[in-house]
Amino acid sequence: MLNLLRQRPTKQTLVEDAKFFGLLNAGLIATALGIALFKTPNHFAFGGTSGLSIILSTLFPKWNVGFFMWIVNAALVLLGFAFLGVRSMGWTIYSSFALSFYVSLCEEIWPLTAPLTHDVFLELCYAVILPAVGSAIVFNIGASTGGTDIVAMILHKYTSLEIGRALLVSDLAIVLVGAYLYGPATGLYCILGMVLKTTVVDGAIESINLRKVCTVVTTNPGPVRDFIVKELNRSATEERAEGAYSHEEKWVLMTVLTRAQAQHLRRFVRRNDPHAFITIVNSSEIVGKGFRSI
Repeated sequence: MLNLLRQRPTKQTLVEDAKFFGLLNAGLIATALGIALFKTPNHFAFGGTSGLSIILSTLFPKWNVGFFMWIVNAALVLLGFAFLGVRSMGWTIYSSFALSFYVSLCEEIWPLTAPLTHDVFLELCYAVILPAVGSAIVFNIGASTGGTDIVAMILHKYTSLEIGRALLVSDLAIVLVGAYLYGPATGLYCILGMVLKTTVVDGAIESINLRKVCTVVTTNPGPVRDFIVKELNRSATEERAEGAYSHEEKWVLMTVLTRAQAQHLRRFVRRNDPHAFITIVNSSEIVGKGFRSI
C-alpha cells in the first residue's frame, strides 16, 4: 500500500488500482453481509474475529457484534504494528477496519433481533457462502480480510508452528465456547460451517480463476491463428506435428482463453475447419503474461 502511494500514477495504474480497490471492497462487503445478516442472528461462531465478536456480544449484550469487531481488529492491528511493523501490514490495516465498518453499517441498516428465516440450514448456507466468496475475491487479488490473518503473519515470522493448524485450533476453541453458550445444535452447525468455509473459499477462488486451455490440431493453421490473435486478442503457441496414423503434416495451436472466448473459438473451428481436432481443458492456475504474475 505504501509503495502505491510513492509511485507516480499513470492512467493504467490508476485503472488497475481502482479495480483492485473496488474488488477489495466488494469482497469485504460480501463478508460483512454474511456476518451481519446470517452469522450474528444465528450465533454461528465459526471462528476468527467475527466468531469471537459474536461470543463477546452475547457475554456483554450492551454492545453489538460490529462494536466488538472494531475492538478485536484494532487490538490485532496494534499487535501487527508491534511484531511486524507498518510496512509488513500493507492492505491488512485497511481491510481490518473497513470490514468492521461494513459490519457496523449493516447492523445499522438492518438491525436484526432474530434470524431472517426459520430454516437454520438455509441460514448456515448463506453464512458460509457470502463470507467465503468475499474472502475468495480478496485473497485472489493478493489482499486479506485482516483479523486472524495478522495472527498467522506473526506466527509465521516468529515461530515454527504450523499456521493452518494453529488457526484451526483457535477456531475450534471459539466453536466450543459457542456450543457451550448456544447449545449443542448451534455448536454442531458451527463445526459444519467451519469445515465448509475452507472448501467453499477454495472452490470460489478456482471458479474466479477458471480458464480454458484450448488445443487445436489442424492442417490449415492460418485462419485459426488469425482468429485467436485478431478477434480474441490472445496469443497462442504453434508447433508442427505429424499424424501418428496418416503421417500427414499437421499444426498444433495451444492457447488459454476465458469461457466465452473458448466457445467463440469452438464455433469458429467448427464452421471453418470441420476436420480439425480440438480439446478444451479447465485450468485455474494460469501463471504468466496476461494472467497471474509469476
